[in-house]
Amino acid sequence: MSFMLRKSQDRPQARPTPRVAPASIIAIASGKGGVGKTFMAITLASAFAQAGKRTLLVDGDLGLANVDVQLGIAPETDLAAVIAGWVELDDAVTPIDGGAAGGGFDVLPGRSGSGALAELPPEEVARLAAGLSALALQYDQVVLDLGAGIEANCMRLARAADKALMVITDEPTSMTDAYAFIKVLRGYAPNVEPVICINQADTRAGGQRTYEAIARACQTFLGFRPHLAGIVMRDPKVRDAIRCQKTLISTDQQAQPIQDAIAISQMLIGNAPAAELGY
Repeated sequence: MSFMLRKSQDRPQARPTPRVAPASIIAIASGKGGVGKTFMAITLASAFAQAGKRTLLVDGDLGLANVDVQLGIAPETDLAAVIAGWVELDDAVTPIDGGAAGGGFDVLPGRSGSGALAELPPEEVARLAAGLSALALQYDQVVLDLGAGIEANCMRLARAADKALMVITDEPTSMTDAYAFIKVLRGYAPNVEPVICINQADTRAGGQRTYEAIARACQTFLGFRPHLAGIVMRDPKVRDAIRCQKTLISTDQQAQPIQDAIAISQMLIGNAPAAELGY
């Protein structure tokens, strides 16, 4: 069963009770596109929700938003309407039903198929980041799907996060661009901790080698070694699910990439250190 968009009349009359402390905000980042960043963002959001965490997924790709496309939903409103002043930030949140498997979460969608938000002035992006931090008071976990690359607005949004999960493949361009992102992030937002996710690995050993290469570069040139969050194995089921606008976690929880992503989610919320997962 795929995720379904709940009708507006099905939404709760009140937002979740605010927390004393804001949710942990995890930015999902990559140096380049095509590495599975949005798949990871959606899968982690569902995994957090299945673990009992009130979860918000934010489509922070201001140029090429596509979370709604991958989920196969048509939200009533989005971030573009918020920026235009038509709705408040929390009114743009769309509840997603996780189906029989559970794991429903909220989505703050971007504007699919439009570059309207790509050239936002810095002050607008700063206000958006501050609004997200305030909205995080209503959740346990916030997953922020950033745009690929190191352009300024992407970095401004990244500053709102506690951690940046870098999604990297073994392609040389993915590795070099990821290193560039980490280098810029360390200078622009030193309080945001970068952690590494190796995606689309053919073998565990190969994924470990990819991690070691990026970790050595960071240690040599930046003076620190980022932690490994986990390795996600390559599986054609992921591409098939994306083509069908369904999430693999809702149709095949036993698929290896889903098990890998769930392990990463547990590590991120402190339930299972990477060392205990065999990484």
